[in-house]
Amino acid sequence: MKTENCTHCHKTITCNVDDIANCDCQKVELLDETVAFLYEKTRHDCLCNDCLKKFDELTKFSLTNKFPKRPTELVEGLHFYIENGLFVFTETYHYLKGRCCQNGCRHCVYGIHK
Repeated sequence: MKTENCTHCHKTITCNVDDIANCDCQKVELLDETVAFLYEKTRHDCLCNDCLKKFDELTKFSLTNKFPKRPTELVEGLHFYIENGLFVFTETYHYLKGRCCQNGCRHCVYGIHK
């Protein structure tokens, strides 16, 4: 076991990478689509259980909600919020987008910008 930081929220966690079957993260049941998203589209290493659950909720939401294709389809509070007169896109927006834009976004779900 070793102490790590969750690569999404940066909370300190204990990772049992040498015995993954007995790691705390194995207690969280994830959709196959969530596991695929994490392995195929992100660069996350160890994630805390809260973030694993959050990613699973984002996946569930994405199964019935698609990325907004027009600005008129954006919903304030869901896809973005306004801060100091600027649009800030949410984790939901970025997840639905399906890829990282490499701009270092505040709510990036892809773990590319740490």
